[in-house]
Amino acid sequence: MPARNPDLHGSAPDKSAIALLLIDVINDLDFPEANQLLRYARPMAKKLSRLKQRAKKAGVPVIYVNDNFGRWQSDFRRQVQHCLRDSSRGHEIVSLLRPEEDDYFVLKPKHSGFFSTTLETLLRYLGSRKLILTGIAGNFCVLFTANDAYMRDYDLMIPSDCTVSNTAEENGEALALMRKFLKADTRPSTRLRLPRAKKQRR
Repeated sequence: MPARNPDLHGSAPDKSAIALLLIDVINDLDFPEANQLLRYARPMAKKLSRLKQRAKKAGVPVIYVNDNFGRWQSDFRRQVQHCLRDSSRGHEIVSLLRPEEDDYFVLKPKHSGFFSTTLETLLRYLGSRKLILTGIAGNFCVLFTANDAYMRDYDLMIPSDCTVSNTAEENGEALALMRKFLKADTRPSTRLRLPRAKKQRR
Protein backbone atom coordinates (compact mmCIF):
# COMPACT_ATOMS: atom_id res chain seq x y z
CA MET A 1 0.00 0.00 0.00
CA PRO A 2 1.64 3.31 -1.06
CA ALA A 3 2.02 6.08 1.53
CA ARG A 4 -0.92 8.49 1.66
CA ASN A 5 -0.21 11.82 0.01
CA PRO A 6 -1.19 14.50 2.57
CA ASP A 7 -1.79 17.04 -0.22
CA LEU A 8 -4.08 14.80 -2.26
CA HIS A 9 -7.70 15.67 -3.04
CA GLY A 10 -7.56 19.41 -2.40
CA SER A 11 -6.02 19.56 1.06
CA ALA A 12 -6.42 23.16 2.24
CA PRO A 13 -3.15 25.02 2.92
CA ASP A 14 -4.43 26.71 6.10
CA LYS A 15 -4.79 25.04 9.48
CA SER A 16 -6.92 26.69 12.14
CA ALA A 17 -9.19 25.59 14.96
CA ILE A 18 -11.48 28.51 14.10
CA ALA A 19 -13.00 29.53 10.76
CA LEU A 20 -15.00 32.63 9.84
CA LEU A 21 -17.99 32.01 7.55
CA LEU A 22 -19.58 34.85 5.56
CA ILE A 23 -23.00 33.60 4.51
CA ASP A 24 -24.76 35.06 1.43
CA VAL A 25 -23.03 38.45 1.63
CA ILE A 26 -22.27 38.32 -2.10
CA ASN A 27 -25.81 39.22 -2.98
CA ASP A 28 -27.51 41.53 -5.50
CA LEU A 29 -30.49 41.77 -3.10
CA ASP A 30 -32.88 41.30 -5.99
CA PHE A 31 -36.00 40.41 -4.01
CA PRO A 32 -39.05 42.34 -2.76
CA GLU A 33 -37.89 42.93 0.84
CA ALA A 34 -34.38 44.05 -0.16
CA ASN A 35 -34.82 47.72 0.71
CA GLN A 36 -36.02 46.75 4.16
CA LEU A 37 -33.00 44.48 4.63
CA LEU A 38 -30.56 47.12 3.36
CA ARG A 39 -31.41 49.35 6.29
CA TYR A 40 -29.70 46.84 8.56
CA ALA A 41 -27.24 45.30 6.12
CA ARG A 42 -25.22 48.46 5.45
CA PRO A 43 -24.04 49.03 9.05
CA MET A 44 -23.65 45.26 9.52
CA ALA A 45 -21.30 45.06 6.52
CA LYS A 46 -18.97 47.67 8.03
CA LYS A 47 -18.72 45.73 11.29
CA LEU A 48 -18.26 42.45 9.45
CA SER A 49 -15.51 43.95 7.31
CA ARG A 50 -13.63 44.91 10.48
CA LEU A 51 -14.16 41.44 11.94
CA LYS A 52 -12.86 39.86 8.74
CA GLN A 53 -9.67 41.92 8.85
CA ARG A 54 -9.14 40.97 12.51
CA ALA A 55 -9.65 37.32 11.63
CA LYS A 56 -7.14 37.43 8.78
CA LYS A 57 -4.53 39.09 11.00
CA ALA A 58 -5.08 36.27 13.50
CA GLY A 59 -4.57 33.64 10.78
CA VAL A 60 -8.22 32.57 10.85
CA PRO A 61 -9.38 31.35 7.40
CA VAL A 62 -12.31 33.17 5.80
CA ILE A 63 -14.92 31.12 3.93
CA TYR A 64 -17.62 32.65 1.75
CA VAL A 65 -20.65 30.37 1.86
CA ASN A 66 -22.91 31.70 -0.85
CA ASP A 67 -26.15 30.88 -2.57
CA ASN A 68 -25.83 29.87 -6.21
CA PHE A 69 -28.90 32.02 -7.06
CA GLY A 70 -30.57 28.90 -8.45
CA ARG A 71 -28.01 28.71 -11.25
CA TRP A 72 -26.26 25.34 -11.30
CA GLN A 73 -23.56 26.72 -13.59
CA SER A 74 -22.73 29.56 -11.20
CA ASP A 75 -19.18 30.84 -10.98
CA PHE A 76 -18.40 32.63 -7.73
CA ARG A 77 -16.09 35.25 -9.23
CA ARG A 78 -18.68 36.11 -11.87
CA GLN A 79 -21.26 36.41 -9.11
CA VAL A 80 -19.02 38.93 -7.35
CA GLN A 81 -18.70 41.02 -10.51
CA HIS A 82 -22.45 40.82 -11.12
CA CYS A 83 -23.20 42.07 -7.59
CA LEU A 84 -20.66 44.90 -7.85
CA ARG A 85 -22.55 46.58 -10.70
CA ASP A 86 -24.03 49.98 -9.85
CA SER A 87 -27.48 48.65 -10.73
CA SER A 88 -27.20 45.99 -8.02
CA ARG A 89 -28.87 46.98 -4.75
CA GLY A 90 -26.22 45.01 -2.91
CA HIS A 91 -23.19 46.66 -4.51
CA GLU A 92 -22.21 48.73 -1.43
CA ILE A 93 -22.18 45.63 0.77
CA VAL A 94 -20.31 43.52 -1.77
CA SER A 95 -17.75 46.29 -2.25
CA LEU A 96 -17.05 46.29 1.49
CA LEU A 97 -16.93 42.50 1.76
CA ARG A 98 -15.49 41.39 -1.56
CA PRO A 99 -13.35 38.24 -1.31
CA GLU A 100 -9.57 38.34 -1.38
CA GLU A 101 -7.32 35.94 -3.26
CA ASP A 102 -6.58 33.77 -0.23
CA ASP A 103 -10.21 33.43 0.90
CA TYR A 104 -12.22 30.25 0.36
CA PHE A 105 -15.69 29.93 -1.12
CA VAL A 106 -18.42 27.31 -1.16
CA LEU A 107 -21.55 27.58 -3.32
CA LYS A 108 -24.76 26.19 -1.83
CA PRO A 109 -28.06 25.29 -3.52
CA LYS A 110 -30.28 25.69 -0.43
CA HIS A 111 -30.42 27.54 2.88
CA SER A 112 -27.81 25.56 4.82
CA GLY A 113 -24.15 25.91 3.99
CA PHE A 114 -23.75 22.17 4.67
CA PHE A 115 -26.51 20.84 2.41
CA SER A 116 -25.03 19.27 -0.76
CA THR A 117 -21.81 21.31 -0.53
CA THR A 118 -18.10 20.78 0.13
CA LEU A 119 -18.15 22.85 3.35
CA GLU A 120 -17.75 19.94 5.75
CA THR A 121 -14.83 18.54 3.74
CA LEU A 122 -13.12 21.94 3.68
CA LEU A 123 -13.54 22.41 7.43
CA ARG A 124 -12.09 18.96 8.04
CA TYR A 125 -8.98 19.83 6.02
CA LEU A 126 -8.66 23.13 7.86
CA GLY A 127 -9.00 21.36 11.20
CA SER A 128 -11.67 23.83 12.33
CA ARG A 129 -13.97 22.89 15.21
CA LYS A 130 -15.22 26.37 16.13
CA LEU A 131 -17.16 28.44 13.58
CA ILE A 132 -17.93 32.15 13.51
CA LEU A 133 -21.14 32.47 11.50
CA THR A 134 -22.09 35.83 10.00
CA GLY A 135 -24.16 37.23 7.15
CA ILE A 136 -27.61 37.27 5.57
CA ALA A 137 -30.20 36.41 6.71
CA GLY A 138 -30.02 35.62 10.39
CA ASN A 139 -33.42 33.93 10.49
CA PHE A 140 -32.90 31.81 7.36
CA CYS A 141 -29.51 30.86 5.94
CA VAL A 142 -27.47 31.71 9.05
CA LEU A 143 -29.96 29.83 11.24
CA PHE A 144 -30.10 26.77 8.96
CA THR A 145 -26.29 26.65 8.68
CA ALA A 146 -25.94 27.03 12.45
CA ASN A 147 -28.38 24.18 13.04
CA ASP A 148 -26.47 21.84 10.73
CA ALA A 149 -23.16 22.89 12.30
CA TYR A 150 -24.50 22.16 15.78
CA MET A 151 -25.67 18.71 14.63
CA ARG A 152 -22.06 18.09 13.57
CA ASP A 153 -20.70 19.11 17.00
CA TYR A 154 -19.11 22.42 15.98
CA ASP A 155 -18.83 25.15 18.59
CA LEU A 156 -20.62 28.27 17.39
CA MET A 157 -20.01 31.98 17.64
CA ILE A 158 -22.65 34.15 15.94
CA PRO A 159 -21.86 37.81 16.67
CA SER A 160 -25.12 39.71 17.04
CA ASP A 161 -23.85 42.74 15.08
CA CYS A 162 -22.66 40.71 12.08
CA THR A 163 -25.91 39.12 10.99
CA VAL A 164 -29.16 40.74 9.83
CA SER A 165 -32.71 39.80 8.92
CA ASN A 166 -35.56 41.78 7.38
CA THR A 167 -36.44 43.20 10.78
CA ALA A 168 -34.57 43.68 14.04
CA GLU A 169 -37.26 41.62 15.79
CA GLU A 170 -36.79 38.64 13.46
CA ASN A 171 -33.03 38.84 13.85
CA GLY A 172 -33.30 39.02 17.62
CA GLU A 173 -35.61 36.00 17.69
CA ALA A 174 -33.20 33.99 15.53
CA LEU A 175 -30.23 34.91 17.73
CA ALA A 176 -32.19 33.95 20.84
CA LEU A 177 -33.02 30.55 19.33
CA MET A 178 -29.40 29.92 18.37
CA ARG A 179 -28.20 31.02 21.79
CA LYS A 180 -30.70 28.81 23.67
CA PHE A 181 -30.83 25.66 21.55
CA LEU A 182 -27.53 25.66 19.63
CA LYS A 183 -25.42 26.96 22.55
CA ALA A 184 -24.13 29.77 20.32
CA ASP A 185 -22.05 32.63 21.71
CA THR A 186 -23.81 35.73 20.34
CA ARG A 187 -21.74 38.50 21.90
CA PRO A 188 -20.96 41.43 19.53
CA SER A 189 -17.96 41.12 17.22
CA THR A 190 -15.98 43.72 19.18
CA ARG A 191 -16.04 41.38 22.19
CA LEU A 192 -14.92 38.26 20.33
CA ARG A 193 -11.46 37.09 21.24
CA LEU A 194 -9.52 35.67 18.32
CA PRO A 195 -6.48 33.70 19.50
CA ARG A 196 -3.49 33.65 17.21
CA ALA A 197 -4.00 30.68 14.91
CA LYS A 198 -1.20 28.66 13.41
CA LYS A 199 -1.07 29.17 9.68
CA GLN A 200 0.61 26.80 7.29
CA ARG A 201 1.15 27.21 3.57
CA ARG A 202 2.29 24.61 1.13
